[in-house]
Amino acid sequence: MSEDLVQNDKKVVEVIKEEKIKKSQSKKSIDLEGLQDFYEDNKKVITYGGGALLAIIAIFSFYKLYWLPGQEKEAGNEIFYAQNYFERDSFNIALNGGVNVPSSEGPKTMMGFKDIADSYSSTKSGRLSNYYAGICLLRTGKYQEAIEYLEKFNAKDEMVAPMAIGLIGDANMELNNVDEAIKYYLSASEKSTNQFTTPLFLRKAAFAYEQKSEFKEALGLYERLKNEYGKTEEAREVEKYIARVKTLGNID
Repeated sequence: MSEDLVQNDKKVVEVIKEEKIKKSQSKKSIDLEGLQDFYEDNKKVITYGGGALLAIIAIFSFYKLYWLPGQEKEAGNEIFYAQNYFERDSFNIALNGGVNVPSSEGPKTMMGFKDIADSYSSTKSGRLSNYYAGICLLRTGKYQEAIEYLEKFNAKDEMVAPMAIGLIGDANMELNNVDEAIKYYLSASEKSTNQFTTPLFLRKAAFAYEQKSEFKEALGLYERLKNEYGKTEEAREVEKYIARVKTLGNID
């Protein structure tokens, strides 16, 4: 339906342009009678296009000012309970819900991250639930499903965004998809340069390279970890890592 509206709006513009060209060729100005004729000839297109524009504005206003804020509030209330169980490492309950919890309106059955992500996908809490669901699935050994949820999550946060990408790497490592894991670890390390996620995923990528016996690649990352992030926790034993890959790879 929206495509039809766009096409009709385009027709309005095209009709007006064509009419202007015709009128300018015959005379320099359009008199009131000519303008009336133009409107009568094209009334359906103009009225439909204008009505469509008003309808779009009305729908957008309702969505932005009334419907979405209500959804945000509901989703925020629901995710509160799931996060509490998540923080207690009750990953199955946090993921699937189903237990009774107290609320301002009396006892209710809480929703898990899966349902919140599905029911409130247009909200911030709904999108964040994909991230939490991915972690819960990763922690409970459902690695492929974890990847699916984490891939749905998209954030710009300096810490959360690279963590989500890196967790996809973790799930791939568990599935023995080492090449995929390396790809995601490197992507996570570059997503946001900081003193926590960057060295964390550089080390994980280097370790994954070791699993493939690609020791030169691992050495390059360990040396970067040492030179650029030497004061971080991830680099605490980097000298040992460097010595190990040099020995295993027979690298001088």
